[in-house]
Amino acid sequence: MMHMLRTLINLLHGALQWLLVASVAILIIPVMLQIFSRYVGFIPRYIWTEELARFCFIWMVMIGAMIAVREGTHFDVDLLPQLAPKPTAVMRIITHFAMLIFAVVFLYFGYQFAIFGANQSSELSELPMWLIFIAWPLAGAFWLLFLAEKFVDDMRVLRGGVRL
Repeated sequence: MMHMLRTLINLLHGALQWLLVASVAILIIPVMLQIFSRYVGFIPRYIWTEELARFCFIWMVMIGAMIAVREGTHFDVDLLPQLAPKPTAVMRIITHFAMLIFAVVFLYFGYQFAIFGANQSSELSELPMWLIFIAWPLAGAFWLLFLAEKFVDDMRVLRGGVRL
C-alpha cells in the first residue's frame, strides 16, 4: 500500500515539474511580446500580456513551492551541525510540523480566497479569478501530501528503520 502511495506521489511530483516547465514557457511568451512591442512598430502593444504574465508568475511560484516542499528545499534552513539520524529525524519532524501549520493555513484560507474569486473575472482577459486563486489551496493540499510522506519517513528513522 505504501509503495503504491509513494508511486502516486512520485507521479504527482513529476507532473508538477512538467507544469512548472510549462508555466515558465508560457510566461516567456507575453513577456517577450511586451518587450518586442516597445521596440518594434509592427507588433501591437497588447494590454492582456501583462495580466497573463502576472497569472503565469503566480502559478509558477506556487507550483515551485509545491515541488520545493517535496524536495526538501523550501522553508528549511540548516542551522544545526550534522547530527546522528535519530536527532536529525526529530529536528525534521519539528520543521515539518511548522510547515504543516503553513500548509493548513494555505489550504483553509486559500479555499476561502478561491470561493471569493468564484464570482469575479479578470478585467482584461475575462478569466474567472478562481482559476488563479485556486493555486493557494492546491499548494496547501500538495504540501500536506508531501509532508505526510516526510513524516512517515522520519517516523521510520525514529523506529530504527531506514537511515536519512
